[in-house]
Amino acid sequence: MNIIIAGAGKVGFNLAKALCVGHNVTIIDKNSEALHRIQESLDILPMQGDVENAKTYQSFVDKKVDLFIAVTNTDNVNLISTLMAESVLEIDRRFVRLQNHFFGDTLIEEKLNIDRMIFPIKLASQGIASLLNYPKANNVKFFKYTEHRLISVRASKDIQPLKITSERFTIIGVERNKEFIIPFNNQEIQPNDLVYFFGLEDDIRTICSQLETSEISDIQKCVIFGGGELAISIAKALLEIGRDVKLVEKDLELCEWANEELGGKVSVINSKYGTIDLFEEEGLSNADFFIAATNNDEYNIIKCLEAQEKGINKVVAINNEMEYYNLMHSLGIIVARGPKMSAYNTIMEHISSSGVVIQKSFCGAKAVIFIRKIFSNSKLIDKKVKPIKTTNANLFYLRDENLYHFNDKVTLIEGDSIVAFSNAKDSAKVKQWIYEL
Repeated sequence: MNIIIAGAGKVGFNLAKALCVGHNVTIIDKNSEALHRIQESLDILPMQGDVENAKTYQSFVDKKVDLFIAVTNTDNVNLISTLMAESVLEIDRRFVRLQNHFFGDTLIEEKLNIDRMIFPIKLASQGIASLLNYPKANNVKFFKYTEHRLISVRASKDIQPLKITSERFTIIGVERNKEFIIPFNNQEIQPNDLVYFFGLEDDIRTICSQLETSEISDIQKCVIFGGGELAISIAKALLEIGRDVKLVEKDLELCEWANEELGGKVSVINSKYGTIDLFEEEGLSNADFFIAATNNDEYNIIKCLEAQEKGINKVVAINNEMEYYNLMHSLGIIVARGPKMSAYNTIMEHISSSGVVIQKSFCGAKAVIFIRKIFSNSKLIDKKVKPIKTTNANLFYLRDENLYHFNDKVTLIEGDSIVAFSNAKDSAKVKQWIYEL
């Protein structure tokens, strides 16, 4: 594909790094230093220019552009750059990252012919809020074509090693000592393992209680550290589902802004120094749920460790830098994607998926799930399909929301879904198989 990325920030760089393998990628930005850093490390075409100026795109007039991605840090720039590029070029698909949620309630997507509008702050806050329905879970992923969920749970340190078998759900991965394991032959679960289940949520909830032995059964009292846009968005999401929220921020101006945005419905605490004594002074230790939602991963980790020390069972750190993911996990902290990570992963999932196949990454991008839906016009209906032969993927098929192992030839019918779980290293082979069926 020929791909143009408007914006050479962190998201633009990570997208270019992932997409430059097998695609022609051009990244455009005014910042010459950012472009120089990218040019030193990636095999792409960096171009210095104003993404809001139609003349910037003149050199691409004779080329078809398969994908235009606008990921600068300013919403208006992203929208205008898409409009300007569209006025000059023949573009197949357009993805735009936006911070302000209200754009989703307008006709802008239709008027500007945008294929995907990505709202990373909203995605991140909704991800946090969804955890309240799963007090024992670390993470929950939802899918378009099925009620099955991908739910991860951390096995408590005091459990005895055990094997779990069920016809209602399956274990599709285990993270142990920073390594992702594809389980086969009744994989034994060890203390402190992060276990990934795929199945219907009511069936998984029961086993979660066996693995995660803390007394927490309901989440009502929530504490958020941070007063930026993400923290406010998380607070709004928690308020909408009736939770009690306290928000802690060092900056007095941010506290005043947060109080105004939240309509005085949240207890906003200004903590100039943010010492650990604050947990006792403000009664934060009584919280059921603690979220460190600043832009600084190191600070988020420190605050989560303090919360754990004070006895808060469920602590979540917003992850802005991929290199901190493993550290957060090793410390028993639940990791939630920050806005930049959410934007990157969501865009990559949209690029990798189609109307027939869904692709999502999990376990910090160490593993991938593919789901292929068999629609009424599928050439696979009544066809016997062979599973791929590999030791690094688990295959299943869904029929009437029942999950079956896909180890031998299967005759598919309308409404079935093929589901494949793979580690990231072998995902290309699995992807090729599922698309070429």
